[in-house]
Amino acid sequence: QVQLVESGGGLVQAGGSLRLSCAASGRTFPGNTMAWFRQAPGKEREFIAAIWRTNSNTYYADSVKGRFTISRDNAKNVYLQMNSLKPEDTAVYYCAAAPGYYSDPWDPLLYSYWGQGTQVTVSS
Repeated sequence: QVQLVESGGGLVQAGGSLRLSCAASGRTFPGNTMAWFRQAPGKEREFIAAIWRTNSNTYYADSVKGRFTISRDNAKNVYLQMNSLKPEDTAVYYCAAAPGYYSDPWDPLLYSYWGQGTQVTVSS
């Protein structure tokens, strides 16, 4: 059974930074593509960033490009470094894993596994 557990959320002032972590467990982990999504109240789930297991290809939403960085240190852990945070970044952030390698990793339907989410609140 695959589980994803996020951590690192919290309250931060605008312009500040946070680092989210996602730890995956499971004897066989089919997470060749791992990603971060977020969902604000009353809004649809939004793609933030994705990274491949091999060659570490990365993808970013335009809204976070240059401010957020996705990384992974092994096959199962992925991180999201968030700098220059804005109030509009306030949302619940979710980690997700997909078995394949995709050139369109922004589609949430590709992802078989999701974490429970971690709240990020940016005050102005």
